[in-house]
Amino acid sequence: MRRRLQQLVTRLVAFGKAHPLLLLARVVVVAALLYVFVILRVFWTPDTLFIALFILFVIFGQAKAFVIRFLPFIALLLVYDSFRGLADNLNHAVHYQQMISFDTWLGSGTLPTAWLQQHLWHGHVMWYDFYFYFLYTIHFVAPVVLAVIIWKKRDELYWPFVAALVGLSFAAFITYVLFPAAPPWMASQNHFIPHIQRISSDIWAAMGVENFSEVYGKLSPNEVAAVPSLHAAYPLLFLLFLAKVFSWRRVWWLAVYPISVWLGVVYLSEHYVFDVLLGILYALVAYTVTMRVYAVSQRRHWTWRSLVPHLHRVTIGVHPEKR
Repeated sequence: MRRRLQQLVTRLVAFGKAHPLLLLARVVVVAALLYVFVILRVFWTPDTLFIALFILFVIFGQAKAFVIRFLPFIALLLVYDSFRGLADNLNHAVHYQQMISFDTWLGSGTLPTAWLQQHLWHGHVMWYDFYFYFLYTIHFVAPVVLAVIIWKKRDELYWPFVAALVGLSFAAFITYVLFPAAPPWMASQNHFIPHIQRISSDIWAAMGVENFSEVYGKLSPNEVAAVPSLHAAYPLLFLLFLAKVFSWRRVWWLAVYPISVWLGVVYLSEHYVFDVLLGILYALVAYTVTMRVYAVSQRRHWTWRSLVPHLHRVTIGVHPEKR
């Protein structure tokens, strides 16, 4: 690790001497993006992420490659995000009791959310509340970041990852339409369970945002899209693909990410354990199906060029009959 850091610093110094203005421009752009997303706290939605990454890749000289790879991916995420906000209008029969019954059985009469808040929530925000909620809010950041990593490290796994992520998301959307399910905080507000705290509003208040409900509403959320928990499913899918790219021996410690999210969404009263377990199942199925299709494609040597043999010639302006 130290050797790699030294090599990186050496390359940066050499680049700075050769191209001082370009290095300054890159530093300024990165600092500006950090200011917008961290200090101003602009929401990390797929469209804003695409713009931010596009700016980065423009300044780093890879704009064309980025657009070719990521425009379809971001577009699919935006389509899903739009559908997600409409799902609760397609079926108004919101379910409350099934998740409560399962979690109560699992907790031997006590809801895991209530038990966690009894031991961790003390009426004011603690450091771990920020930790859990930060992981909760990078729901759309993580897939884009991981897509960049896979693109750079194992490009042949890029489209399998996109297929798994999009397939997982739309399978969840169909479930939301068929089975609208209320999260614990909503069940508490409607008196299906005893009072539990929606800690996210306290976290926003601690950051100086008092009108949390108005801010939350701008995201067009589906408040009854709790089953399955995609917040639980995405991190597991990411870990599985990271292990495929780098091997389990190198990334096993990153299991702290999905485990933290699973614990956090239950503690924050955003999901039941039931939702988390179903999200885990969806992620495993999405990964298994995608990788089996990928394995078959590798054996049969399927590629985009073999499937559409003349596309690459047409796109660069050469008629397929002209050799």
